[in-house]
Parts: sequence; C-alpha cells; structure tokens
Amino acid sequence: MDARRVVVVGYEAAELLDIACITTTLVVANWHGAKPYYETLMVTPGGHTITCGTGLNLQAHQPLERITGPLDTLLVSGGIGYADAAANPLIVGHVRRLARESRRVASVCTGSYILAAAGLLDGRRAATHWERAPEMAARYPEVVVDADPIFIRDGNVATSAGVTSALDLTLAFVEEDNGTELARTVARHLVTYLQRPGDQAQMSMFVSAPAPANSLVKRIVEHIAAHLRDDLTTPALAAEAGVSERHLTRLFLKHLGLTPGRYVRQARTEAAAHLLATTSLPMASVAVRCGFGTAETLRQAFIDRYGVSPSRYRLTQAAG
Repeated sequence: MDARRVVVVGYEAAELLDIACITTTLVVANWHGAKPYYETLMVTPGGHTITCGTGLNLQAHQPLERITGPLDTLLVSGGIGYADAAANPLIVGHVRRLARESRRVASVCTGSYILAAAGLLDGRRAATHWERAPEMAARYPEVVVDADPIFIRDGNVATSAGVTSALDLTLAFVEEDNGTELARTVARHLVTYLQRPGDQAQMSMFVSAPAPANSLVKRIVEHIAAHLRDDLTTPALAAEAGVSERHLTRLFLKHLGLTPGRYVRQARTEAAAHLLATTSLPMASVAVRCGFGTAETLRQAFIDRYGVSPSRYRLTQAAG
C-alpha cells in the first residue's frame, strides 16, 4: 500500500515542539511497523528555513506552494508567529487548497487561527491554547471556540490545545489508523500516556495559581486544596474567609471566573483524576478522599468535567 502522506505546515516563529510532537510520534510509529507507513513532510512558504519561536532554525522538506494532493493528513502548527501566518494570504490560501485534497485536517495550538482564517472551522467546535481562546472567539465568531479540551474532533477536522497536546492528537491518529496496540507501543517508547482523553481540561487548577493580587482568594483556594474532604460549601468557605457569601462569590467570579461551588467541584474532580492516574485505590475510596462521598457522585462530576467516566479515564492512563 502507498504511504500515508502527512504534511505539517510551519512558518516563521512557529513552535518547534508543536512540529516535533507530530513528526516524532509518526516516525516512531513507522519504527514499530505501521502499515502503510507515514511519509511526513514539513513544509514552509517558499521552502525557506524558518526560525522557530524558541530561536532554533528548522529546514523545510519542500515549499508549501508545491505540495499537491491527495494527502492523508494536513497539520498546521501553532507558535508565536500565528497572527502573521493567519494574515498571510499565501499560507491561508494554500492551507485551504490542501484541505480540499486531504482526508483529515488538523491544527495544533494557535494553528487553529490559520484554519479559521481559511474558513475551515466555520460552524465547527474548535480548540486552541487556553490563553488565546477568548481572542480567537472574538476574531472568528463563526467558530465555536472551546477553551477547555485537549483536542476536539469535528468531522474530518481536528483542533488541539497548546503545544504538547499535539502528542495526544497524533497518538489518537495513530490509534485510529493502526489500532490501540501500536498506539500503546508508540506511547511507551515516548514515555507518555497512551493518550489523554480529548475532553480532559487543558490546565489544572493545581498548577495555575489564582490572581496573586487578591490574597483572600489565594488563601481560600489553598484551603480548598488542603481540605477536600471537609465541608467546602459556600457558607463554610465564607466563614473561613471572614466575609459574606455574596462577597466571596463576587471575589471568586472576578479572580477565577467561577463561583466557589463550581471551583470546589473542579478541584475535587481534578484531585480524583490525579489519584485515578497514579494509584490503584478503589473508586469509592477515591470519591471519599476527594470529598464526593460516593462513587456515583464522583462519576457524575467526572463526566461533566472530562466527558468520560472515571473508570474509562483510569484505563487510558494505565494503558500508557
């Protein structure tokens, strides 16, 4: 069978890690016997060497303009040069042309801006880096931007979140093309999970500090993280903070964009996700440790947050 032709589009100030996550994953799949194997080409406008956002130079295989279909997969990288790339009619025009000749089209991180500029995301749900989601939604109102998931599939178009989500998306493609066993082998070689569920949130609240300008919010968030089993209702948190429930809610909405109740639910769900991925504790024990009380309450919260059940989530993590 013919090789699956995969074209990765780069441009000046593209993110090297976006590109490397894709190309390395596909090369490793070839090493372990993908059939038909992936023929991966990195292309740039004019075929010029680009300076990536990290300052390293990357040489193209071919000029973007000379690539013709049919292609298996067209992938557009993100990077700090995304705005100039999305405003470049040469890049946008050729991406639009190649998309018509591709079985599957995808973007990594802010590469979604280029797909949007080409009209390829109109009416579709799309992901991008969480920091850029509000800007993208304002610039492309025809696109249904979702800041939360790691990646989204809408028809034959896939969009992923920031940087290393390219690894999750490409592993998903390998699994789709070749089955779970090869994807698992590739993931083991890369020392990563088989794949995080696409609907898993991009950014854990345990690594995203609340606005440091408000010490009260920071103190209550730290209290929540340390006392997940305790009474964390809004009245209890307001009493801990020494303010009214109404004032605490106003502060949380201003600095975190969530009510205290919603923040607590997310904190507990993310803590449960961590335990599911790193321990063999029974589901009921995970639920109690994280303040849910019952496994069924945990299951409902998990599906709301991640779009998968806790047992399915644990299975995907163990598979890596």
